[in-house]
Amino acid sequence: MTGRPAIRVTVEDPETPDAALLLDELSDQLSLMTGSSGKASFDVNDVRGDRALFVVARDGDGKPVGCGALRPLEHHVAELKRMYSRRTVPGIGAAVLAHLEAQAQQLGYAAVRLETRAVNSRAVTFYERLGYARIANFGKYAGRPEAVCYEKRLAPG
Repeated sequence: MTGRPAIRVTVEDPETPDAALLLDELSDQLSLMTGSSGKASFDVNDVRGDRALFVVARDGDGKPVGCGALRPLEHHVAELKRMYSRRTVPGIGAAVLAHLEAQAQQLGYAAVRLETRAVNSRAVTFYERLGYARIANFGKYAGRPEAVCYEKRLAPG
């Protein structure tokens, strides 16, 4: 059989061993790229509430290959956090993002916002390709030239 291995994305607690492993890998990658792990911008309790979630992507063999999270930012706006893909097979990031966007709609959000670093050209290209538009830096990212912020309006569900 040919084609991509199936990527399965499921809600998981951010402190399970697989989730913690993926989050540590993301922090290591961010430290190398930007000089900051990003850990200061993420609190596991932010993605455990009623309108929040953390997901893990697994490949066809059940191995963890990616993760991401949503947390409330405003009543109708969710913030995307801790997106990561091991890039072992194509489509991991897109699968995680599609899952999170669908969940955001079900939770009543009208838009998803995120921040990434300008130096992270792979992430910038990824989000722009998947329909995210550059917006003014929000919240703690305002006035920080190293940060770039994006938003995607979700189709009414």
